Amino acid sequence: QVQLVESGGGLVQAGDSLRLACVASGLTFSRYAMGWFRQAPGKEREFVASITWRGERAMYSDSVRGRFSISRDNSKNTVYLQMNSLKPEDAAVYYCAAGRTPFIMAIRSSEFGSWGQGTQVTFSP
Repeated sequence: QVQLVESGGGLVQAGDSLRLACVASGLTFSRYAMGWFRQAPGKEREFVASITWRGERAMYSDSVRGRFSISRDNSKNTVYLQMNSLKPEDAAVYYCAAGRTPFIMAIRSSEFGSWGQGTQVTFSP
C-alpha cells in the first residue's frame, strides 16, 4: 500500500546543483523517518542521508556531508534531497525510503521498510 515516487534526476556536470523529491502515500508520513540511498553501477547500495519524523535532526554519509541537504514537508508528504557541488562519484540511481517503525530514526537499510523505484543522476564532464 505504501508508495514512494522519486523525481528530479537528470544529467549534470561537475559543480552543478540538483534537487530530488520523493512523494509518499499510503502511510502517515509525519510519523516516519525518511531517507535517501544511492547505487552506482557495479557497487552496493549506500546510505546518503536521513531525517527524523519531525525534521529536527538529519544524518549524512561522510561523502556528501556539507554538500547535500535533506529536508521534508509533512503537509505535502514529501522529502527532498538538495545536492550541491556535484562530483562524478555522485552519479547513481537515488532511492527514497521510509522508516520501518514510527517515531524511530533510521540509517541502515534494514531500518527502512518501504522503497521507491529510484531516479537516475548521470554525470557529464
